[in-house]
Amino acid sequence: MTIDNKYLPLKPGTTMISKGTSEGDPTRDVTVVSNETKEVNGISTRVVHDDGYVKGKHEETTDDWYAQDDSGNVWYMGEYTTDLTSKKNPHEGSWEAGVKGAEAGIVMEADPKVADSYNQEFSKDIAEDKATVLSLNDKLSVPYGSFTIVLKTKDFSPVEPDIVENKYYAPNVGEIKAINVKGDQEVETLVQVNGTGNNNTDQSSK
Repeated sequence: MTIDNKYLPLKPGTTMISKGTSEGDPTRDVTVVSNETKEVNGISTRVVHDDGYVKGKHEETTDDWYAQDDSGNVWYMGEYTTDLTSKKNPHEGSWEAGVKGAEAGIVMEADPKVADSYNQEFSKDIAEDKATVLSLNDKLSVPYGSFTIVLKTKDFSPVEPDIVENKYYAPNVGEIKAINVKGDQEVETLVQVNGTGNNNTDQSSK
């Protein structure tokens, strides 16, 4: 099962490390594209592990499930998230397409165009993220490298109306930056990619 979308390639064995800040505290995020698959609503999905750290403390761990259709769109099929700081409801925000009315959404289009808007996920009052394409030709430098023809999106949700995030995706790499432009002060940038056969931290996308 292959996910080779230009802006969101998910090759098993790839590890992406991002660092940033959340309300002034240092953060680190480690995303691992696993060799595991999971059937969700009758569809085989790729399991991606994500671990979040704040001030060096492991605070969240999540399994995300993705699939790519024949046209090249990448679908978000659900997640199982664990808030390691919460004892009352540690799995709040978890959802699975086809369960309790939850629906999969497109997390990355095959052929994005400016002003395209789409639902990334839908589980009523739990996960209702949406995105709008803002630009296809941004230029951006992050610790991992400098990139051109970067895709920029606006991400938002009626569940958290006071938060708006911009995300940036580099061709053949994936997400390289996420920054809140409304709400809590949060930013993360890509610093390292392992397991793809190209670990050059000064690469550029042409």
